[in-house]
Amino acid sequence: MIDNNTNQTKPGKTPDRTDAECIPFYRPSGNECALFEAAYRKGLPLLIKGPTGCGKTRFVMHMAARLNRPLHTVSCHDDLTAADLTGRYLLQGGETRWVDGPLTRAVREGGICYLDEVVEARKDVTVVLHPLTDDRRILPLERTGELLQAPQSFMLVASYNPGYQNILKSLKPSTRQRFVSISFDFPPPGIEAQIIAAESGLPESQCVPLVNLAQRLRALKDVDLEEVVSTRLLIYCATLMQHGIDPHQAADAALVEPLCDDSDVMQGLRELIHAAFG
Repeated sequence: MIDNNTNQTKPGKTPDRTDAECIPFYRPSGNECALFEAAYRKGLPLLIKGPTGCGKTRFVMHMAARLNRPLHTVSCHDDLTAADLTGRYLLQGGETRWVDGPLTRAVREGGICYLDEVVEARKDVTVVLHPLTDDRRILPLERTGELLQAPQSFMLVASYNPGYQNILKSLKPSTRQRFVSISFDFPPPGIEAQIIAAESGLPESQCVPLVNLAQRLRALKDVDLEEVVSTRLLIYCATLMQHGIDPHQAADAALVEPLCDDSDVMQGLRELIHAAFG
C-alpha cells in the first residue's frame, strides 16, 4: 500500500496562524525534534526505531509540516518492488507514459519520503536507496535514463519495529549504517497522559488511570502477550470513553480484543482492567 500525504503549504513560506494550526499534534519526550531538523538541514537520511503505535509516523508528519515540506509515505510490505518506489511506464489514454513513484516525486520536488516499516520491503528494494543515502544523493532511473540529483530540501526517512526483527526481517548493516538513527519508546507516563488527553479530548485526570493500566499491561510482554498496548490503542480507548462508552467496555474493545485471542489471557487482562477502573 502506498499512501502519498502532501503538505500543500508553499515551500519557503513562513507559517501563519492557520498553517500552524494544521501541524499534526506531537508532544516531544526528548530531543527528537532537534535531531530530525539537524538531519534535514544537513541532508542526512534518518532511521527511526521503535515499537508499534509509539508515535513514529505522527512524529514524521509533524516534522514535515513544521519544515513545510511535502510528505510521501510508503507502507512497506513483501510485495513492494523497486518500481513501486521509483515509477513505471503505464498505458494512459492510448499512450505509454512514465509515471513517477513516490520516491521519485519526493526527489523531484524536494520533499520528504517516509518508508514505514522498511524491514518489510524486499532486499532488492533497499538497494535502490543506497545512492540517495550517501554523499552522492542521486536517484538513477534506469528505465528513463535519468539521473536525478536530490535537492537540499529532499530527505529520506525510514522506520521499523526492532521487536519484530529476526534473521529474515532485518536491515543489512550496509544499509543501516547509511542512516543516522533515533530510538523511540512509549512516552513517560506524565507525557503519555497529556498526549492521550490532547488526542482524545478526554480530561487528563481520566487518562492517568489508562496510563497506569498500560504500565501493568506492558509488563506482560513476552509472558502472556506478543505485543504490548500502544499509545495509539490508549488513545482509541480514551476516545471511546470521551464519547460516553463505559470505561470497562471501552478498554475491552480497544485494549483486550486487539491484543489477544486466548480466552484465558483475555480474562486476565479484564481482571487488570477491573482493578484499574473499579
